[in-house]
Amino acid sequence: MFPKELVELAQKRIAPYQTEGFVTGKGPMNPKIMFIGEAPGRNEIEKGEPFIGRAGDQLNAFMEQIGLTRDDVYITSVVRSRPYKVVEKTDKDGNLIIKTPNRAPTKKEMVAHAPLLDYQIQHMNPSIIVTLGGIALKRLLGNEYKITETHGQLLEKPIYQLRNFNDHHYSPSKHSHLIFPTFHPASVFYRQVLKETIYEDFHRLGEVLDKMKFTN
Repeated sequence: MFPKELVELAQKRIAPYQTEGFVTGKGPMNPKIMFIGEAPGRNEIEKGEPFIGRAGDQLNAFMEQIGLTRDDVYITSVVRSRPYKVVEKTDKDGNLIIKTPNRAPTKKEMVAHAPLLDYQIQHMNPSIIVTLGGIALKRLLGNEYKITETHGQLLEKPIYQLRNFNDHHYSPSKHSHLIFPTFHPASVFYRQVLKETIYEDFHRLGEVLDKMKFTN
């Protein structure tokens, strides 16, 4: 999958930040299709598998409509550890309650794990990359790309790769990749209106895959 030293270095680099656990990804090692999310949540860290729980069920439903299963795709994320924040509250009896909900990964956390994603894309060489949410889209194509403007489109572009860890410098790859952006599956839990939009995006993805002869 990737060298042990690369994993150890990534874990070392992200250690100073408020994250926990580590999930590498799951799927075939020579995938035609790679799905990239933003970061694992609590369920993913506990089970050691990306996109399970409610978000995973929703992703499965989107894939099912175009004849894809988890055996057909490789699923991973920009950051492999769970970013969380500490929230302190007092209950009605005056007791302190501490919670650690998920949060979006920071730029520094993305840099810490950037070499892992770069390595996987380079060596797995998927024919098409599906970015799930704005964070994955911006990590690959840059901050000028917005999920609201590009979802459901097939883009052929160079992708950003980390060139220098010390100054957090990314630069475009020499070769272009096929990128298909759509919204994160968990977004439907906060904006139900997006469910139909994502189904439409996956319908378009299915058409793309049919033309590329990836599905039956």
